[in-house]
Amino acid sequence: LAGTRIICDRKFLLECKNSPAARTPPCYLPQTPGVTSLAQSSLVKLEELKEQNESEEAMPGEQPRATAP
Repeated sequence: LAGTRIICDRKFLLECKNSPAARTPPCYLPQTPGVTSLAQSSLVKLEELKEQNESEEAMPGEQPRATAP
């Protein structure tokens, strides 16, 4: 396996840490809760879905909607 090895010194890497490009995520980065975005947003959505399901179950007399295959 042939390739090029890139060697950087510690000083250069520490300077890169403070670069504006290092502080901004790429625009094409997918939103993964808990990884690339805050996990709280997914928890809020889960709570909303849970409340919605509970309110639907609390409404007696309504027939569930049939979905087309």
